[in-house]
Amino acid sequence: MMKLIFKPFDRNTPDLFPACVQDYLPDDHMARFVVEVIDQLNIDDFTKTYRGVGSKAWHPAMMLSLLFYGYATGVFSSRKLEKATYDSVAFRYICANQHPDHDSINTFRKRFAPQISELFVQILLIAKESGWLNLGHVSLDGTKIKANASKHKALSYQYACELEAQLQEEVAELLKLAEQAESSDLPEEFSIPEELKRREDRLAVIADAKAEIERRAEERYQRERAEYEEKVARREVRNNAGKAPKEPEAGPREKDQTNLTDGESRIMPASGGGFEQAYNAQASVDIDSGLIVTRHVTQATNDKQEVEPTLAALEKLEPELGKAEGLLADAGYFSETNVNAVDDAGIRPYIAMERDAHNRRLQERFKPDAPMPEGDEVTPLLLMCWCLQTKAGRAIYSQRKSTIEPTFGIVKEVMGYRQFLVRGHKAVSAEWDLLCLAFNLKRMFSLKQENDEKWLSILYFSLLEALYAAHIVRILAAMLVSEYSLRAAHRSSDKHIAVI
Repeated sequence: MMKLIFKPFDRNTPDLFPACVQDYLPDDHMARFVVEVIDQLNIDDFTKTYRGVGSKAWHPAMMLSLLFYGYATGVFSSRKLEKATYDSVAFRYICANQHPDHDSINTFRKRFAPQISELFVQILLIAKESGWLNLGHVSLDGTKIKANASKHKALSYQYACELEAQLQEEVAELLKLAEQAESSDLPEEFSIPEELKRREDRLAVIADAKAEIERRAEERYQRERAEYEEKVARREVRNNAGKAPKEPEAGPREKDQTNLTDGESRIMPASGGGFEQAYNAQASVDIDSGLIVTRHVTQATNDKQEVEPTLAALEKLEPELGKAEGLLADAGYFSETNVNAVDDAGIRPYIAMERDAHNRRLQERFKPDAPMPEGDEVTPLLLMCWCLQTKAGRAIYSQRKSTIEPTFGIVKEVMGYRQFLVRGHKAVSAEWDLLCLAFNLKRMFSLKQENDEKWLSILYFSLLEALYAAHIVRILAAMLVSEYSLRAAHRSSDKHIAVI
């Protein structure tokens, strides 16, 4: 029988020299990259909040590296992050063989949420200095991320009114029973004070829910009223031509609702059909680098109102990153107001007016570009319409789907973030900021690897060229030596003949 020979392994004998955390990971590991980026950040806003009393705190640089690497690799829970510091070699390297507890991790994440969001621009500056980011055209889109609440816990205004009336009747009945308690034959487990308290608590929750629905209805009415008056004014300019706009109605509607678990989330249509309790997470991506440059979370289902917040965020980035050249967005963002807003910001709009049909006809694909519209009556909308029909404009807009859509795909499928872990718009916004930061670090690491491979290829081919040139030099030198030897031989032969 053939004897099997395996490499030996021994788990009991200690190493001759103690291991160092620097030996845990290869040089090109993402954990090393995250730590290097964090070391370049200015984290004075974190460190100056500590008073230096009590037990020693975990260093902010280590906690930031732990959070960023965790989110970039799909570990979001504070308990799972703590467990990873024991189980994962990469997390052991980041924490230098220390193990922050889950309560400290969660407290740090909540306490420094505003400061973590402020690091977003610093990381983009590092990308710019490294040559990975040169702000040009940006692609804007949004994705629905499920809230930490069930849609079945949503309460409509109509049902709230019905339930409120029912509970009030039950409270009145319980009070009558309380007056007759001495003479009534009630079950032993039936406690009137407990039943009253339960219904009073539910009535208080319903009252708060109704007040929230009424507040939203008033905000909607004021917004719709302003739009109505604007349409009426435009119609009067046209001598009341066209159909008259419908005047909005004040007050809540029967189907207006709020969620009892997370009252700031909203019922939104899901991409696969149906509805879910969610938030609308917005992001704009630089189409060349794939880095997220702006981000925010909104409660609006429709995307039309999200252009102006994005423009405001891009304006804040101008001193550090420069001005964006163009804004790409799908038909969900289209309105003449948004087109004018983008144009007024000095950015070229590329906003689709409707969904384009697939498989365009051959004549449409290769027809020549129409001449550019000119004259005083040319509006930004008319100019954008012309631009989107040109070959150059369509080539730019075609990059939208291949830049922003993969970003959301990576966040949801690769990083595995499909539902917010926190509740409330403020906490959700901080969570989305942290997620976008982690995505940018993950993307920057990929860009660094691509850049390193590019330089290695350049170095390799340069070396080949140098070796080839050296080989050619050696051949030429050998030819010259051979030619010189032949000529020397001929000269000596001629001299010998002359002597004879």
